[in-house]
Amino acid sequence: MSSHIRLIAGLGNPGPQHVSDRHNAGFWLLDELARRAGSSFHVESKFHGEVCEISLTGARLRLLKPHTYMNRSGLSVAALAHFFKLEAEEILVVHDEIDIPSGELRVKQGGGHGGHNGLRDIIAHLASPSFARVRIGVGHPGEKKEVKDFVLHAPGRDEKQLIHTSIDKALDYLPQLVDGHFSQAMNALHRRTKREQVENDKQHDN
Repeated sequence: MSSHIRLIAGLGNPGPQHVSDRHNAGFWLLDELARRAGSSFHVESKFHGEVCEISLTGARLRLLKPHTYMNRSGLSVAALAHFFKLEAEEILVVHDEIDIPSGELRVKQGGGHGGHNGLRDIIAHLASPSFARVRIGVGHPGEKKEVKDFVLHAPGRDEKQLIHTSIDKALDYLPQLVDGHFSQAMNALHRRTKREQVENDKQHDN
């Protein structure tokens, strides 16, 4: 059993010009989570971002949207973590993932940054890679040189719907993740993904 999660940090870039960017998928999930909980974010300068508190599975949970821009996400996450004396294992980071197709989702405990600059900075500031992750697939442009422009633009209508469907799926399993039942959540998500793939294949065959 993993540690109980006390902080969920959703990654993205601040400002109205970035609201619809693929890179802001982490913000999208936190906005929906706060909305469902009947809570709202407020700016907290000492944490370099927006925060709110919700109750999930009977426990208090802090949500954080860094305003430091993606490449300096660790400054915000570490400021809140150090203030509340949180261990890396008590943090869940939600971020976009270009190596996963839009509409798909992965959860992970620990590991490297995989080239994601937000994760790279968080690992550096926490001096640990042991935080959990929810990886929201946003697809890949096909060429490495196009990635930066790709994640800083909005997805098309159909792709956006796929991403938001995966966010809904992530929220279905969030209570298990927050309670520390990480392996169970991963296995349940894996089974669900396989089942959905089989159903999609059948529809295409018909």
